[in-house]
Amino acid sequence: MMSTFNKRLLAGVFAVSVAACTPEAGETGSEILPNNSGAAHAVAPSNGVPADVIELHKSMLVMDTHLDTPAFFHTDSYTFSERGSYGADGTQVDLPRMNDGGLDGGFWVIYTAQGPLDEASYAAARNSALLRQMAIREFAAKYADEVELAFTADDAERIASEGKKVVYQSIENSYPLGTDVSLLETFYIGGVRMVGPVHGRDNQFADSATDVTNNAYGGLSPLGEELVAKANELGMILDASHAADETVYDMIEASTTPIIFSHTGVDGMYEHFRNIPDELLIAVAEDGGVIQMNALGAYLELLEPSPERTEALEALTAQYGEFSEMDAETQAAYREARREVDAQFPAPQSSFEKFMEQTLYALELVGPDHVGMGADWDGGGGVEGMIDITFLPKVTAALLDAGYSEEDVEKFWSGNMLRLLREAEAARTSTLTSPKILN
Repeated sequence: MMSTFNKRLLAGVFAVSVAACTPEAGETGSEILPNNSGAAHAVAPSNGVPADVIELHKSMLVMDTHLDTPAFFHTDSYTFSERGSYGADGTQVDLPRMNDGGLDGGFWVIYTAQGPLDEASYAAARNSALLRQMAIREFAAKYADEVELAFTADDAERIASEGKKVVYQSIENSYPLGTDVSLLETFYIGGVRMVGPVHGRDNQFADSATDVTNNAYGGLSPLGEELVAKANELGMILDASHAADETVYDMIEASTTPIIFSHTGVDGMYEHFRNIPDELLIAVAEDGGVIQMNALGAYLELLEPSPERTEALEALTAQYGEFSEMDAETQAAYREARREVDAQFPAPQSSFEKFMEQTLYALELVGPDHVGMGADWDGGGGVEGMIDITFLPKVTAALLDAGYSEEDVEKFWSGNMLRLLREAEAARTSTLTSPKILN
């Protein structure tokens, strides 16, 4: 039965929406980058959420399991300590907005684009991934008064209680490991605690959900099974986001600990290669795993771009080629050209209501012990009415309004994910450790 407190929460939650238009976010883990606009807030916004709900939200440990923000590190347009604007610079996460939205931190992503399966490409990808991890550690050192690297489940609450933001690390796409899974040890020492085998195309480890051209292995490859074993040995959470259904089943079978979808949607509400069928989500939940709900509009509903936008984007591809194959100079030129297209022909947007429909569907299907938040911020996530992290209290309000308890909401924001991390830690057999700083 819903409490009196819960019944009065959402009088105007769904009334707020934000006009839309977005710049290219650069090389992140997303395939589709929604385009929305919204002016930067001069003061912390309420977004239609009652003050007592905001206070409750900010009293919780609020985490997101997929922050693609490191894609903006070492760029001229981004400064973590300064407030950005999605409409102006395409960013969604920075310190002022984390404070506004009550986001305590989460998993900051080491993403590497998929390339050819050859030794030279593996080496280039390895260098890119190591540099991305170095950038995350540099970020933590530069802002040591505001953020702190996290290595264990217990670190999160301690860091947040000290008024700092929590910086876990994850690998999206294990392609940079090449054919030597022992390289995962190096990333572990640097702080990685979650790893996903595959991204948008099949690779040496597994079949991808969105590569329908081949299905080379019918799930995990033998090397992928070695990767799962190494992750278990190190005490990493295994991330099945972007994996083909057969790959996910293989991961459940091979892993000694439950798996996570760090940023994924549900097929029962909208059929898409990246979304998870009910029977697979139930299997993951029965194994103890968790789905973290994605807010990338193309995975929430069918979004048809205008003919003008489609034509303009096709022209960009013809001129510049595939983004993952561009050099840095070409990528910079592409981003600028993409911003012009986005401004002239904005992409269609999904909505906060659609995001909540998927979230509530997943909660109803597998229960509050198995659902959380991984919106894909700075990697394509964001919808009208929830365009950046300042809107996170709306999610808390909507969950309470739907009848979920404060305890359920706390599980959604961090409890479920931290349970998986603790289980991974308890099962690890490695003696490797991670230094908090580089002396």
